[in-house]
Amino acid sequence: MELDINWVRAQFPAFDEPALNGQAFFENAGGSYTCGPVIDRLTRFYHARKVQPYAPYEASRLGGEEMDEARARLAAMMGVDTDELSFGPSTTANTFVLANAVRRWLPKGGAIVVTNQDHEANSGPWRRLAEEGVELREWQIDPGTGHLDPADLERLLDDKVGLVAFPHCSNVVGEVNDVARITAIIRAAGAYSCVDGVSYAPHGLPDVGALGADIYLFSAYKTYGPHQGIMVIRRDCGFDLPNQGHYFNGEVLYQRFTPAGPDHAQVAASAGIADYFDAFADHHGITGEARQRAAGVHDLMRAHEARLLQSLLDYLAGRNDLRLIGPRDAAARAPTVAIDTGEAPASLAQKLAPLGIMAGGGDFYAVRPLSAMGVDPQKGVLRLSFVHYTAPAEVDRLISALDQLL
Repeated sequence: MELDINWVRAQFPAFDEPALNGQAFFENAGGSYTCGPVIDRLTRFYHARKVQPYAPYEASRLGGEEMDEARARLAAMMGVDTDELSFGPSTTANTFVLANAVRRWLPKGGAIVVTNQDHEANSGPWRRLAEEGVELREWQIDPGTGHLDPADLERLLDDKVGLVAFPHCSNVVGEVNDVARITAIIRAAGAYSCVDGVSYAPHGLPDVGALGADIYLFSAYKTYGPHQGIMVIRRDCGFDLPNQGHYFNGEVLYQRFTPAGPDHAQVAASAGIADYFDAFADHHGITGEARQRAAGVHDLMRAHEARLLQSLLDYLAGRNDLRLIGPRDAAARAPTVAIDTGEAPASLAQKLAPLGIMAGGGDFYAVRPLSAMGVDPQKGVLRLSFVHYTAPAEVDRLISALDQLL
């Protein structure tokens, strides 16, 4: 089975937008196009449901039901219970809330492990706990490849460690970490795991239950939805950590780590992500329960991306005037490709724009991994990122444009 690229692109209004005509979008790691069902749900909510939800009158009742629908359907697709999934204003904000909970929960002399592969959102909030006496241990990447070796993690673990925070994949290295293996190591050491899935989830919703993560975070706006952070906290972990919400909501798992009221419209619109995945499954003949269908969608997206990605990686690996960050095998990474070039990446991105290539240059809040790999973070990298709606012709155009400029 192959992904029907024409059908997929028809689900995204951006591809019909005259201003974007002829532009190939290669900055998806910063935020994806929004699918039609999300836009439709958001518009409907603002038109017909923009009242306080969960009251007995009709508009309020329907608004609350749509918010509940988003939570239930996305949780089912990710293999977790409905109340284990919650929404917040962003992944960065959600991590700050979690870090405050862990600060109160860790015993005196406790330790946490972070990596230098992370985007700063899943690193900075945890590192700040060192200012309050928490011992900080760093799981470091290989400076040549950016790889995180699980054996190095095992040497950092003991009975003082309460939590390990690491990414499903880095937003510059791109390598997909073996989350199930890593979380098993962490669990065996008696600690909780916090996985940043921001750079992975856009390539197919993960089976969080199978991955074994205690906490899994990602951003809806990078996963074809509205600007919300989505957070899975498994029940044991969620009730072990202290409540961060209103005291009278402390018994409700999905409210324990949402100190402020959620954005009702954006939560409700997130059900449009599930609409899109379901329609994708139906169109491609993927059947089964919610989790099975989501897994089929995930695999088809990843297969399409890998085919396109390998041609780009082969082209970049064949050049001796740049450094390709991360693995050269498409099966081992997400289609988020960072390259260290002789020319300033921001300048190169500017030159790509008239050629119809939308990309970016900079550090992408990944100062720590870039510094660890010997890349000047003041200069940064050129980042080329795409998702399943990218067409083969767009990758060909990208390679042609790079060939012209490099």
